[in-house]
Amino acid sequence: MAGAGILGAFSAHSKHPQKRKSSGGFWELQVRRRERWLVALGIALHAIYMLSIFDIYFKTPIVHGMDPVPQRFTPPAKRLILLVADGLRADKFFEPDSEGRFRAPFLRSVIKEKGRWGISHARPPTESRPGHVAIIAGFYEDPSAVTKGWKANPVEFDSVFNRSRHTFAFGSPDIVPIFCSNVPHSSWSTYPHEFEDFASDAAFLDHWSFDQFQSILNKSYDDPKLKQLLLQDNLVIFLHLLGCDTNGHAHRPYSSIYLNNVKVVDHIAESVYNLVESYFNDNQTAYIFTADHGMSDKGSHGDGHPTNTDTPLVAWGAGVQGPKWLLHGSQLDDGFRFVDDHGHDLPTPVEWGLTGIERVDVNQADIAPLMATLVGLPCPANSVGYLPLDYLKLNKADEVEAALANTRQILNQFLRKSHLKQLNSLHFRPFKPLVNYSSLLSDIEDLISERDFEAAMKSSTKLRSLALEGLHYFQTYDWLMLMATITLGYIGWMFNLVLHVLQSYTYLSTNIFPRKKQKGAPGIGSTIKKVHLGGCLLICLLSTIMYLENAPVLYHAYLAMTVFLWTQIVSNVSFLKAIWREMSSRKLGSSMKLLCMSALSIFILECLVSSFSERKLYTWCFLSVGIVAALFMRLFIPGRHFMAIYVWMACWFISIFTMMPAEIPDNTNLVIISGALVVLIGIAARWYGSSAKGDKFLLFYSLHDKRTPRFPMLFQFQAFLVVLSSGMVWLSTSHRSRERELMMAHQLINWSLAGISLLLPLFSPRGLLERLISIFLGLASPFLLLSIGYEAVFYSALSLVLMGWILVECAILHLTEGKDAHSHIESLEVTTINSNGERNLQVFDLRIPLIFMVLFNVAFFGTGNFASIASFEISSVYRFITVFSPFLMAALLIFKLFIPFMLVICAFVAITKLMRLPRLGCYFLVILFSDVMTIHFFFLVRNTGSWMEIGNSISHFGIMSAQVVFILLLFALTNIYTRDMEIGSQRLVSQKVI
Repeated sequence: MAGAGILGAFSAHSKHPQKRKSSGGFWELQVRRRERWLVALGIALHAIYMLSIFDIYFKTPIVHGMDPVPQRFTPPAKRLILLVADGLRADKFFEPDSEGRFRAPFLRSVIKEKGRWGISHARPPTESRPGHVAIIAGFYEDPSAVTKGWKANPVEFDSVFNRSRHTFAFGSPDIVPIFCSNVPHSSWSTYPHEFEDFASDAAFLDHWSFDQFQSILNKSYDDPKLKQLLLQDNLVIFLHLLGCDTNGHAHRPYSSIYLNNVKVVDHIAESVYNLVESYFNDNQTAYIFTADHGMSDKGSHGDGHPTNTDTPLVAWGAGVQGPKWLLHGSQLDDGFRFVDDHGHDLPTPVEWGLTGIERVDVNQADIAPLMATLVGLPCPANSVGYLPLDYLKLNKADEVEAALANTRQILNQFLRKSHLKQLNSLHFRPFKPLVNYSSLLSDIEDLISERDFEAAMKSSTKLRSLALEGLHYFQTYDWLMLMATITLGYIGWMFNLVLHVLQSYTYLSTNIFPRKKQKGAPGIGSTIKKVHLGGCLLICLLSTIMYLENAPVLYHAYLAMTVFLWTQIVSNVSFLKAIWREMSSRKLGSSMKLLCMSALSIFILECLVSSFSERKLYTWCFLSVGIVAALFMRLFIPGRHFMAIYVWMACWFISIFTMMPAEIPDNTNLVIISGALVVLIGIAARWYGSSAKGDKFLLFYSLHDKRTPRFPMLFQFQAFLVVLSSGMVWLSTSHRSRERELMMAHQLINWSLAGISLLLPLFSPRGLLERLISIFLGLASPFLLLSIGYEAVFYSALSLVLMGWILVECAILHLTEGKDAHSHIESLEVTTINSNGERNLQVFDLRIPLIFMVLFNVAFFGTGNFASIASFEISSVYRFITVFSPFLMAALLIFKLFIPFMLVICAFVAITKLMRLPRLGCYFLVILFSDVMTIHFFFLVRNTGSWMEIGNSISHFGIMSAQVVFILLLFALTNIYTRDMEIGSQRLVSQKVI
């Protein structure tokens, strides 16, 4: 045991027990005070640092104050018609039906005779709001919209509608108001939300939008002002066609209703074209037909699958080129990748029947500058789209002017961001490639004046690419500082945790850095004061710099917290020096043990991080651990073959559940069978515990009290309640399925069963096994009543594994005492640090918080995917309440999630008592391991991708950040059950220590 590393049992030269003195109580009081302060600091730190992701990943890219860039040529069109078929997949639009007929005959004729076509590539999240923002405003979803639930605009932005002389818009109440509610020169109308009925064919919504537009034109014949409004230039007309999206969700994109809706939007496009041409009759109208996103085969959208990102684009009318027929097929891929990560110029499917016509694909944000150029409007101020010149029918001079206007608009954004950052920076770092942007613009102007249009176009394209790189540079300008600050803060916090554990729960506090020296050594107090004063001055200096740079308030908090944590570390310089001296005096083997244990810990924690996206890792983990644990029991604890088989089977049993779907399917019969399984496990455990008499190994966890128990029939009563709960599961479910409601009598019985079951473990015997069996049965009844499927069986599987963990720890303790009982008792004497008989932590003890972390995270996924609230079935609470009550239902769901965690913590507390480990010391090690994972999740937060991917990355980081409070709360809850738990061998060992 000697020389076990920094957390070793005792130093080689410490051969005498540490005697308890009057200062010991004072020391323990100081430790408790420091721990309360440390917990409060941890809560504050994690709350503040959790907000940092919104300053790093979810900061709006929108800036204001840029001057619009007007077009320097006569626009080819007076008005623009924008038709957006919400949820229309490109393949369903272009491909023929089963009879070989195409679903969009009018738009196909446009492609072949009048205009241009291609695929518009949408960037995830492929949802209606970001899709329309990209089409109309020219930029991709503002990531700060996460703070508004992706619904409202956290920062108002410019769009084609803003720049128009007037805009008419008709369609969904979820889309049209985003762009028109704050535009005074707009006329818009939406249908009520009640119209969006998933139970019917939603094609009538598309007809509604067309009818509104037609009525406006008809009304203008009797309204001169409206007529004059319609005849002016720079006019935009927007029809939002929601039918395909609603029908895709309700009936799937392969259904006849969805496919028929494709014909409907084609018919509406033809009707709009005929109506506009007959009304204006001036060939001055440009038309754009596209979609905001596609639709997956399951009737959903949001991610980056091609069925969601590939949308059709058809343009025709004034200023749009006609079709270009290909002689030699499509050109080779030039390496360019679209925003949905698809290759450039991918081959057109043969079944579309369009392989002979040039296809021009665009990024979705490119449509905004295309529309603006067609009607002579400045590009939206925040647009990042490239103008697709292949769609425009312009001469060379006008093409270059249009491209240059697009470049200037993006460059203006860059210059504005650069100016704002320079204005608020004491040490400004410019974007070096565009330091001489004015000379680049002058060169382009000179090339245009010399009519070298090809060279001017190349230079303009290069300048535009540099401007976009510059925008990204300033969008992430503070990332290095913020990420370094937050990372250093987390490392500083973890370092403080390590120092606290070393000072309070290891032999180092008494052997290499005696308490009396800590209290009264000359010079130490003045050094600490100087360090704290230096930390305060540094915080003041950094805050002053942040203030002069007009930094957000949270920037001050991030820096202050990080400096404070490292100040605390530096103030422990004497202890750090002592640790270094101790490490230097150790043998190489001792240091290698510590390094190997640290490497193993990091490996396990990284596997846990990966398990949030790959739950099957737990399956392989338990399959492997089951074999290793069984071999350990078989080889080192002779005569315990049954225990080895038990541990192996328990691990393999639980490995099944991490392969189950996160969305738990209903299976009432499985829940009822689980009740019987719970009772059988309880009976088997009770019988096994009763055989402990005379068995030294079983004495570790079984305490046979000769006194008469307070409730001799408690076990039988608890088992009866579990059986009764299983019966109520069947009765409540069957009655509700027939009557569509829950009887009041059933509710009262279910509530009573849950409440009584939770109280009964308090009256159980104090022995480790007896108390754990009672807790297992007491939590089983409410869990069964809240279960709907396989999670009820998971409860038993988790309990079996927890019991296996306790058996393995008993085997380790038995093996240690058996090898050298006298040496073990002596080490217990030396390492006892408090009146509760808790010993010092050792390197090998790190396995206990590590195993706890694994099982705690397994419990996260046993009742569904904890990281995604969408995986929880509200039907879990229907045996307690059926009337919608969000707070009570949420409370019941959270309580259901807590039950597996409480089981794990109860087993953890039992093991710390069994091994005589300080529970708070182990708690701080658990938080230390949690924060290793937190740092990893901090760098995995995403601001691109589907909203599910973005939301899950935030929730993963939030879950790990909240564990400092979450685990502490669960410790407090389970302490009600475990505080008076006693270990069978404790009295014997305590007598030897005395």
